[in-house]
Amino acid sequence: MLELEFAELTDTGLVREHNEDCVGHFAPSTPAQMQSQGWLFALADGVGGLDKGEVASRLAIDAVVAGFRKIPRGVMHVSLLPRLIQDANQAIFDERAKQGKKSGASGMATTLVLCALRFDSAVISHVGDSRCYLFREHRLSPLTHDHNMAAEQVKLGAISAEDAESSPARHVLTRAVGTEMFVAADTITVSILPGDVLMLCSDGLHGYVPDAAIQWLLDSTPDLKNAATALVDAANEAGGHDNVSVTLVRVKAVEQMGLYRGRPYRLL
Repeated sequence: MLELEFAELTDTGLVREHNEDCVGHFAPSTPAQMQSQGWLFALADGVGGLDKGEVASRLAIDAVVAGFRKIPRGVMHVSLLPRLIQDANQAIFDERAKQGKKSGASGMATTLVLCALRFDSAVISHVGDSRCYLFREHRLSPLTHDHNMAAEQVKLGAISAEDAESSPARHVLTRAVGTEMFVAADTITVSILPGDVLMLCSDGLHGYVPDAAIQWLLDSTPDLKNAATALVDAANEAGGHDNVSVTLVRVKAVEQMGLYRGRPYRLL
């Protein structure tokens, strides 16, 4: 059976007055729920200024966790997660319409990255520039691609990936949750192995701490709570210019499964 341990941490940083990031998760309470639903981890980084980014990120996390909790048996994560992101998008879009411009809600939006795990696979779905990484056998690899102007310029060949890391365009999102009535999420499925660590983080971490430094901290800090604290500390030592959030999930054991006509079955 799938066994996990996890740690999550969010911090205001040293410059911002309040925290617009939000993290959340759903943990199955029984073996039956483990097989029918699995685990969900979610991280959102609110945008829009004032306290509305905080409202957007909380609405998004609440919507996806509540939706995941109610899923019927047998629903595939790969089709579910984009629907949950659309639910979060609708919740924020409706709140913007309800509050209107008078309260500054017209720019309310958030990034959102989800990771659902069941059996021997993880499904990652995201919008914006909050990321998911895989740390396996001492190596850190990104599983998501940022939805920002710098990343688009890299795709077009206008700038290099190295230049994108310091480009002002990396702060300009091309996709966010809550800005339009509908949002398109990027979704992938990856096989997981015992010992893998999946990391969700906001740009308060990856925007200021290089991937090489993140990899070193994960490699040298096996305890997940200590590792999460070390990563947040590293972001603050780099200036603490933004809110910073991180969720670390270690895979302790997996249940190998196959699929027959869309239904999972246990491999001997």
